[in-house]
Amino acid sequence: MALLEHELFLEGLREEDRLLVLLRDELYGGDWQVMRNELRDRLTGAPHVFRFSDRIEEDLVRITLLESYEKRRQVNLAALLAPAQV
Repeated sequence: MALLEHELFLEGLREEDRLLVLLRDELYGGDWQVMRNELRDRLTGAPHVFRFSDRIEEDLVRITLLESYEKRRQVNLAALLAPAQV
């Protein structure tokens, strides 16, 4: 049943959500907080590594939702995403 729940959740993810999950793992070692800090640095004009998008506030909300799902279900969404789903 848990796998079906994850599949349904993944089906509901938008491309932006999937990109955040992959960037989190590839650029930030799987750490949502480091990624969140990077985005906040962009908002304040502090030095940052990667240019995400002009939708930083939306990305921060997405990160909170994705991280919450992972914590509640003790799962890594990146491990569930097939390369073809990106």
